[in-house]
Parts: sequence; C-alpha cells; structure tokens
Amino acid sequence: MDDKSAGETTDAVQPHPHEPHDESLASKLNWLRAGVLGANDGIVSTAGLVVGVAAASTDTNAILTAGIAGLAAGAISMAVGEYVSVSTQRDTERALLSKEKRELAEEPEFELAELTQIYQAKGLTAETARQVAEELTAHDAFAAHAEAELGLNPHDLTNPWHAALSSAVSFTLGAILPILAILLPPTQWRIPVCFAAVLVALAITGSVSSRLGGANPRRAVLRVVIGGALAMAVTYGIGQLAGVSGI
Repeated sequence: MDDKSAGETTDAVQPHPHEPHDESLASKLNWLRAGVLGANDGIVSTAGLVVGVAAASTDTNAILTAGIAGLAAGAISMAVGEYVSVSTQRDTERALLSKEKRELAEEPEFELAELTQIYQAKGLTAETARQVAEELTAHDAFAAHAEAELGLNPHDLTNPWHAALSSAVSFTLGAILPILAILLPPTQWRIPVCFAAVLVALAITGSVSSRLGGANPRRAVLRVVIGGALAMAVTYGIGQLAGVSGI
C-alpha cells in the first residue's frame, strides 16, 4: 500500500457509534453520575419522607410541607456535596498536573525516557516506543505526559459546577414525582399510588442510566427498585408507628 492509499484509509476511519472520540469520556461520565445519583436520591428520599408523613397523618398541608422541605434541603445538599467532592478531585488533578509540568521543565530527558518506558510496557518495541514518545513530546509534551502518566486531559478537567448543577436539577425533578403522586390521588389511594409511581420511575431511571453507560439494564433496575421499595417500606412503618402512638 502506497502513502496515498494509506492516507486515504486513515482519513476514512470513523469512530464506532456511541464512541465519541472528540468528547471527554470523563466529563460525560461526571454529568451522568451526578445526574443519575441526584434523580435517584430525589425520588427515593422524598418518597420515603412523604410516605412516612402520609402514614402518620392525612393532613395535606403537613405532607406538602414535608415534601417541599425535603426537596429544597436535598437539592441544596446534593449540589453542595457534589461541588465539594468534585472540587477536591479537581484540586488533586491540578496539583498532579503542576508537578508534571515542573518535572518536564526541570528534567526533560528523564521525562522522555519515562514516557518511552510507559509505551514499552504497553507492548511497543524500544525503538518504536522511543519514536512515539519523541513525536508526542514534540506535538504537546505536557498533554502527552499527563495522559500517559496520570490518565488526565489537562485541557478538560472535571467541572464541579457542572456536577453541582446536574445533581441539583435532577434531584429536584426526581423529588417532584413522589410529591405529586402522594397529593393528587384520593386519601385512601395516596400511598399505593405513590409506591407504584416511584417504583416505575426508578425502573425507568435505572434502565436509562444503564443504557447510557453501556451497563446491564436488568441489574441496574433491580438495584434501584429494591432500594427504593425498602426505603419506602421502612419510612411507612415508622409513620404507622408514629401515627398509632400519637407522636
């Protein structure tokens, strides 16, 4: 194959479907993780709260107040938690990148040899590994070393604001469902309808998140549905005890 043919073949290569080579997988997973966690927590925690109150009292205002308070507190808590967590991760990444940049400036030959060894360990011959290391270093030494040594893209670090916003919005959307499901039906149907609506929502959330992440949907659905059912059963039992005892 001549150079022209080889070039045409290379230009014709396209990423497989659902493999966006021009996007950051870490960034995508960060959004997905925060969004799914927020939605699941919003559904389960708020459902548990309103089911528990509804089991103890039929007062609509009390149930609504508990639901709204749980939504607000949960959304803020999730956002702050995600922001702090991802900020800590980002600070660690920046510290590692600063160290790598300093080492590149102070010991370029040692870093080149280190990069060569990394590619040798991946299966390349010493000669090919050296050539790859030199070419990558000439193109963008910092990015090459950050990716090979640290597994980081220095130009696309995880964003704490993205994670916080995704988590807060998804929690809020998830929390609205059990609030509506417990308030809209007649009093005698409130808890059964809420249970059913929450379990269906959790099944959908688990299925969607697993498909987006390429995981087994059955396992994901079972995990979230069983967890949600247990949470509501426990809070319902506590509400019943509180209602009977008049607490």
